[in-house]
Amino acid sequence: HRAHDVVPLEQEREHKQAQQAKFLSDVENELEELAVTIAQAKKMVELIKGAATKERERVEKLFAEASEVLATFQKEVMGFIQDGERSMLGEAEADLRWKEERRAKLAQCKQNLENVPSTDTIYFLQEFQALKVAMEENLSPPLSFQNELNFTKCTQAVGAVKDVLSTICKNQWNHLQGKGIDGLSCQETEEGDSSSQDRQFSSRGRLWAPKPARVRVAVIIDLDSDTADKFIQLFGTKGAKRVLCPIPYPESPTRFINCEQVLGLNLMNRGNYYWEVELIDGWVSIGVIAEDFDPREPYNHSRLGRNDRSCCLQWNGQNYVAWFGGFECPIQQPFFHTIGVFLEYSEKALTFYGVKDSKMTCLQQLKVSTSAKGKPDPFQNRINRQFASLFSCKLKPAFFLESVDAHLQIGPLKKDCVSVLKRR
Repeated sequence: HRAHDVVPLEQEREHKQAQQAKFLSDVENELEELAVTIAQAKKMVELIKGAATKERERVEKLFAEASEVLATFQKEVMGFIQDGERSMLGEAEADLRWKEERRAKLAQCKQNLENVPSTDTIYFLQEFQALKVAMEENLSPPLSFQNELNFTKCTQAVGAVKDVLSTICKNQWNHLQGKGIDGLSCQETEEGDSSSQDRQFSSRGRLWAPKPARVRVAVIIDLDSDTADKFIQLFGTKGAKRVLCPIPYPESPTRFINCEQVLGLNLMNRGNYYWEVELIDGWVSIGVIAEDFDPREPYNHSRLGRNDRSCCLQWNGQNYVAWFGGFECPIQQPFFHTIGVFLEYSEKALTFYGVKDSKMTCLQQLKVSTSAKGKPDPFQNRINRQFASLFSCKLKPAFFLESVDAHLQIGPLKKDCVSVLKRR
């Protein structure tokens, strides 16, 4: 009976030993696998550290090189200012000294003549002759100042560099974060059909009600210094102000010479475009103009909206007025500091918005209309006859600074308005 009990105990012990051996084998296998994966993880950690170190070194080197380029540019610009100041100041100071010496000499001769006794005719004639000789001395040569105002353009040049660097840094940072480049630089915000039947425009002056699935392109506008009239001072590529003293811009076949206007660099001939402008001071007109428009046209014909090759929205200090082909359309709306301009090539339409607190108020839309309700409207009749032909041209953004000290700034687009554009 005892012999029968021994066999099951031995079998149970062998079974436990087999289980233990299998468990130990599994542990060994797990340890080996962990050793392999740990080695791989260590390699990955070292790879990341090595790649980060190399990238950091490259970036530090590039930043150092960029800083060196900026330092060199700064040195060159400061030297340019110093040379211009030295050249102009030397000539001006020499002219000042000559004038002061001449004034002192004439004053002395005059004093000597007045001190001659009235009875001493010979002495009087001598002093009179001396005064006459002093008066007839050659005048100093006129100031040339051939490089006048050249060094004052340094602010504009450095400002343009700063604007470019700022934009590039912002765009590249957004790119690194996976947001795309600025989200606005000639990028389509949304795609879809842009037929007029699907758009919801309220009557003039009421808030614009957007719909989804619209094609919208927001653009960054840069002012073209080669088109600026001599009475327009540019601040980088974004700001423009009308001044009293002419600026000696270099000769350019695209420069306006009879009207205080400036164009954008952007050339628009397809798709849709949206940009915003800040009205800082004075009377300002904002619109578009045909690329091939002759900037040497007389004042009355070259003004925005006074011809069939351009159109605009004007703020005249009291109210807004839309202009095209010499015809005007007054707009009864309050003043908006920010004006949005929306150009639709597919629809042959140009719409102006007043922008405030993420809301966009439709001020005026220029577009051919087939309806003929109510009294004849000379402005709309002109639009119906001529406006569509404007879209057979390549167009450029255009700005007219009508009053002295008129000042505008090309905006960046407000984020809330960009969201509205994306939802439309």
